[in-house]
Amino acid sequence: MQDYYLRQEMLWGKETQEALKSKRVLIVGSGGLGCSVALALSGSGIGQIDIVDFDRVEVHNIHRQILFDLDDIGEYKAKVVAKKLSKRAFNLKVTPYILKFEEFIKDEHKYDLIIDATDNLYTREQIDKFAKKINTPWIYGSVEEFNGQVCLFKSATFSIFAMQDVDTKGISAPMVMQIASFEANLALRFLANLEVASDILYYLYYNNSGEFETKKFKLGA
Repeated sequence: MQDYYLRQEMLWGKETQEALKSKRVLIVGSGGLGCSVALALSGSGIGQIDIVDFDRVEVHNIHRQILFDLDDIGEYKAKVVAKKLSKRAFNLKVTPYILKFEEFIKDEHKYDLIIDATDNLYTREQIDKFAKKINTPWIYGSVEEFNGQVCLFKSATFSIFAMQDVDTKGISAPMVMQIASFEANLALRFLANLEVASDILYYLYYNNSGEFETKKFKLGA
């Protein structure tokens, strides 16, 4: 197993790789974004990943929620994800919490980073308040159709977003993985103590001509 992290050690050295063992990450949601983010981080050397999700796998989830297959239908998503991640890394502890986020935060928790993989503004607002309460940065991610948004929140607050219901839209599976990959890269840079910009909202999308475009907006506190 000594070569498991070889290519990452080439990237940032053994000392940084060793330091990742002490990092604890919370992923809120284990659907499309949650599956891809968790998969991307599971082999990184992070010591612990906790996953909060009360939902069960449904057949329409599977095309974009890449850790699930047809045999998982009806199972709790967080439990399935935890089981599959545990097979990928020999020193990773994965704990699933089968409950709503508002119930989860009634108990005391401490993390180095929180990652949003939910699909509604209300839960993200709760994540922001919880993160501010325990003085922990968090990464926001959302995706629909062929576009998505990502932001590493430190000082800025999620209150800039209007809290209103929106209609469910179609979604491209590769776009989900692209946004999740962006979240995971920000997470790894932060956890490895590399320079990483914060409080910038990135908007990524494919325009009507199929060109990939990125816009970014600096957020105030």
